[in-house]
Amino acid sequence: GAPSVIADAEMCMMAADTLEKLGIQRGNYVIKVNNRKILDGVMEAAGLGGDENAVRRLTVLRAIDKLDRLGAHGVHQLLGEGRMDESGDFTKGAGLDPASIVEILRVVAPGPGYSVSAQNPRFTIFDDDKRTKFGSAEGAISNEVALGEWWESLGHSKIGHAGLAELEEMNRVLLAAGYGSNRVMMSAGVVRGLEYYTGPVFEAELTFGVKDEAGRPVRFGSVGGGGRYDGLVARFRGEPVPATGFSIGVSRLYAALKLIDSPIVSGADMTGPVVVLVLDRDQIARYQSMVTRLRDANIRAELYLGAAGMKAQMRYADRRASPCVVIQGSDERAKGEVQIKDLVEGTRAAASIASNEEWKAARPAQVSVPEERLVEAVREILQRHRAPA
Repeated sequence: GAPSVIADAEMCMMAADTLEKLGIQRGNYVIKVNNRKILDGVMEAAGLGGDENAVRRLTVLRAIDKLDRLGAHGVHQLLGEGRMDESGDFTKGAGLDPASIVEILRVVAPGPGYSVSAQNPRFTIFDDDKRTKFGSAEGAISNEVALGEWWESLGHSKIGHAGLAELEEMNRVLLAAGYGSNRVMMSAGVVRGLEYYTGPVFEAELTFGVKDEAGRPVRFGSVGGGGRYDGLVARFRGEPVPATGFSIGVSRLYAALKLIDSPIVSGADMTGPVVVLVLDRDQIARYQSMVTRLRDANIRAELYLGAAGMKAQMRYADRRASPCVVIQGSDERAKGEVQIKDLVEGTRAAASIASNEEWKAARPAQVSVPEERLVEAVREILQRHRAPA
């Protein structure tokens, strides 16, 4: 329901924050942003407007989408007669004339490792030793410079200029919030394949290089993306509903996090939620109210939703790295109390207990409190172990 591209800017900022929270350091990722209206404007400026050029436009978009993998020179070939890969296979190109190719590359090519001068339309590729990371180093291009060059390159295309105006508005918000070109970068090479995108499109790309277990270099590239799709909801409801969104490629991102030993994957210093056990199925609503009270107090909590007994529920809490569990059977309920078991302290105490009888007698790290003190008692345990609420 948000038509403003400020919402798209917020999506990009959220994606950047998320990657950093997952353990990916600043400088090892970039959120790349484009606008589908700019791509439409590029086509117009290159003389590819109209229904009669629909097939060629699709070929051009597919070529641009290969920019990161093939580089600007490979895209140059695909926009022309075609390209032969290392295996000898030949891919037929879009068949554009040299002037149209330059018009397209002037917009989509500026970025890390390649550039097309707006003053001199001669196509230029940087040498490998000049390839840089995103940012202000040699060979990179700032958002402000990129947007300025695109204005010149799009000629009189109204739709292209509309897309640029949206990106400029996004960039103002991003800069004010501290998200510069090294974190969120304008890149006309971002295509996104789905047809329902109507405005800004974005991709989260990992820029660091690592090696796999066999010592082979691995580059992960894009681990997520999204954009504005104002017309999608209307296909199902018959009414216009502006929308924007971002999705994550979980498998690829998880593989990257494993290789950099992210604490999110390793589990280091991670504490799970408080688990409210379910001893009586007919009291499920009561247990859920306890979860709600904890969450309302900004304490992470969840209800056990399986059908197993208490032992299995305790094992589940251990697997979730829960700091404590909340227990209320019929006896506790009659007294208006809850049992809270400190799993961290209980594990420590268990090491000194020799028998099951001694365990039952000691009931280590388990306390009974009035139900109205639930939140207070749980918070005391979290503070004792410095577990994040």
